[in-house]
Parts: sequence; structure tokens; C-alpha cells
Amino acid sequence: MRTNFVLVDFENVQPKDLGLLKDGLFKVKLFLGPNQSKIPVALASSLQSLGSNAEYIVLETAGNNALDFHIAYYIGLLSAEDPSAFFHIISKDSGFDPLIKHLKGRKVFAQRSTCIANIPFFKPTLPATPEAQIEVVVADLIRRKTSKPRTQKTLLSTLHALFKKELSEQQLSQLFASLCSRGVVKVDGTKVSYELPVEP
Repeated sequence: MRTNFVLVDFENVQPKDLGLLKDGLFKVKLFLGPNQSKIPVALASSLQSLGSNAEYIVLETAGNNALDFHIAYYIGLLSAEDPSAFFHIISKDSGFDPLIKHLKGRKVFAQRSTCIANIPFFKPTLPATPEAQIEVVVADLIRRKTSKPRTQKTLLSTLHALFKKELSEQQLSQLFASLCSRGVVKVDGTKVSYELPVEP
């Protein structure tokens, strides 16, 4: 299975969700500036729970973008050792994006996320076909039992959230139209009702 390296720019992001990384093949490197001498206890204990899969990398000297260059160096080093690895940079700094584009051009898997929960590993991929999307929606509506959206506007925002806001307005409209044409959703003015398959 592919190794996932999580490289945290601690000067830029202080993640609260490191606990998510304890299951799965994650190796965490926490990059600290030379002036970051104190680490919150919760963070330290989260890292400790990862054992040998976590390490601190403390810069010796401060400097403009020094931490970013260290992260870039480690990606180069680690990708030479493990060409199939996936590198997750945790940072709000968009300065990493040109590097990531370059890495992808060299067939190195890399992605920047602003928090650990946004790592692609934790986000289900968008179903590719409209048919698969409808199946996901129907399953979600059945799961909601009595708390289903009651208006067209609420349903659209629920669908938007369900697909992690990755559908365009046009795709969202097409999905809604498909649900109506199949009779899953019935519209009456601004209100909606449902004809869902009964769970066995």
C-alpha cells in the first residue's frame, strides 16, 4: 500500500486533528521554526500515539520561507527513496502550489491541504457518473428518515454539501432535474416531497 507522508508547516497551521492519522499508513513530519519552543500537550500526545511514524524537524535558523524550503527538500529526498509515496503538505501557504504542480508533472503524488481532515484520503471521491450520484443521493435521503429537506432550496444546498461542494451549479441543476424526472423528488411550488425505494 502507498505510504502517505504528512508534512506539517507548523508555523502556518497548528493542526488539532492529528488523531485522524493514527489509522492508516501515515508518516508525519512536523516542521517547526527555531522560535517555536513550546508545543501544546494535546499535539505532543497525538504525535506520540503515532510512535515511530512521527517526528519533529526543528529548523536551526530562521529565515524568509526557510521552513518551506525544508519541506521541499524532504519531499525531494523521500520521493527519491519511495517514488510511489503520496505527499500531503498541511499549510495555508499557496506558495507550495507551483512546487506541487511541478511534482505532479514528474509523476510524484502531492497535494496541499489547509487541515488534516481535508487530505484526499479522508474525503470520498465524487461519483463519476450521474447514475452513481443519484444512488448516493437516494441512499443519503433514506438515511435521513424524517429529517429530509422540505424545500427545493434546502435540498439543493444539502446536495451541494453531500458532494463536498465539488459539483458546479450546472451539475447540481442536472442532478436535481434527474431526481425529479425519475420521480424520486416531487416538486410542489417551492416545497419538495420524496418517493424513495423502501429499504428491505
